[in-house]
Amino acid sequence: MLVPKTLVPRLVKTHLFKVRFFRPSTYFVSRQVITMQASQSSALLASPLNSLRKPNFNTRVSFLRPPPSLRQTRKFTSMAFAGSSSAVAAPRREKDPKKRVVITGMGLVSALGNDADAFYGNLLSGVSGVGTIDSFDAGEFPTRIAGEIHGFTSQGYIDAKWDKRIDLSSRYGCVAAKKALEDAGLGVDKLSKINKERIGVLIGSGMGGVSVASHGLRNLFENRKITPFFVPCTIPNMTSALLAIDLGFMGPNYPISALCATSNHCFYAAANHIRRGEAEVMVVGGTEAPIVPIVIGGFTKALSQRNDDPQTASRPWDKDRDGFVIGEGAGVLVMESLEHAMKRDALIIVEYLGGAVNFDPYDITNPSPDGVVMSACIKKCLEDAGVSPEEVNYINAHATSTVIGDLAEINAIKKVFKNEQDIKINATKSMIGHSLGAAGALEAIATVKSITTGWLHPTINQFNLDPAIEFDIVANEKQQHEVNVAISNSFGIGGQNSVVAFSAFRP
Repeated sequence: MLVPKTLVPRLVKTHLFKVRFFRPSTYFVSRQVITMQASQSSALLASPLNSLRKPNFNTRVSFLRPPPSLRQTRKFTSMAFAGSSSAVAAPRREKDPKKRVVITGMGLVSALGNDADAFYGNLLSGVSGVGTIDSFDAGEFPTRIAGEIHGFTSQGYIDAKWDKRIDLSSRYGCVAAKKALEDAGLGVDKLSKINKERIGVLIGSGMGGVSVASHGLRNLFENRKITPFFVPCTIPNMTSALLAIDLGFMGPNYPISALCATSNHCFYAAANHIRRGEAEVMVVGGTEAPIVPIVIGGFTKALSQRNDDPQTASRPWDKDRDGFVIGEGAGVLVMESLEHAMKRDALIIVEYLGGAVNFDPYDITNPSPDGVVMSACIKKCLEDAGVSPEEVNYINAHATSTVIGDLAEINAIKKVFKNEQDIKINATKSMIGHSLGAAGALEAIATVKSITTGWLHPTINQFNLDPAIEFDIVANEKQQHEVNVAISNSFGIGGQNSVVAFSAFRP
């Protein structure tokens, strides 16, 4: 971008830009070096905004007006962050195989099956995983429905002694992670050939070990003994820790907890560990097991109360939606540098292009209705991915079936994508409910499967479409669709937003 000389001192002072001389009367803003031609001498080297993205040397902005005032300079600086769509050239994607991030394995535990193929097959068929809660007696609660998992077993994946102690969320997460590693060709028998110091784990949870916490509180009130494993089994970092202890991974290891936005935050952070050279493989995702009395009671006012017809209760974008349906499960991806994947001749499923996170300070539970902060997150994701809005033709929406949230997300999408006819959107939660910290991971797997199969699953329970919805939401029937670039949105209670982008892998 070309900026007048008068702006250079301020831009340099911020230590956010690097400036290269481009013409005698102007300076070129890049993220590489600062040099000056002729009578100008070499100057400051500043820290890059994002050292992972290559500079765009093709963008130029002409200024015909006199030099701006200080107030205008501030305005220009903020505009430099946001970018102007009319002045931005075609973005460039990452080319360095050490920094390109690919997906080589997927694993999950869900209300619609415990492997990716079964899960997506049920989604394509429009099967609902929502039913009456049977893990405890919910008869006294206003909401008595959820997207529960049935028939789960951790046999063969978790040591029997630990299996009895740890929270259900950690059981889900560890099983999903080991399935993902097997899918990536990194089962226990293959890990001896991999440098475990370069493998990290980042499996987040929105609520942590709430089933252990719930049982512990009950024992406390009934004057019974609390398990000595209460603390280690309730903290949200335990899933990542247990997996790494079991398999000997010594790379970056921690959780992220951003409730509904947890998994996408994890994907974004894990990819950056790879791009910075801190890991070659990251085992990444989210897990949640929130179907316990204390959580159902706490969410009562936000949950659908269609107890007599649970399978139609989750209905994103339907005019008659009355709240979300809580779900549970875990989803895990194996993210890997392209260089490492190629060295071990791994099967590459898709490519992770980029992501973004930001925060909406509007309210503790509701997003800004105009979607402006969500839209900023989407734009930042596309920038990080090196993708223009015109390249995106599929969105796996956050779409929880809440009155305010569904429309806020649509407003955000409209701000970024101007031609509604070019975009297809669907809502995985219409079939499995909202699994909080695991939602983004399960939806990422659905997004990946849409790319690899060429089919989009339906958004079920569309009986009376909200008139504000102008996009094709794949209502009630699956659609064949060749996905070019897909994004997956996750927007959390509290204000945390996260968006990630995927595409088919192209060498």
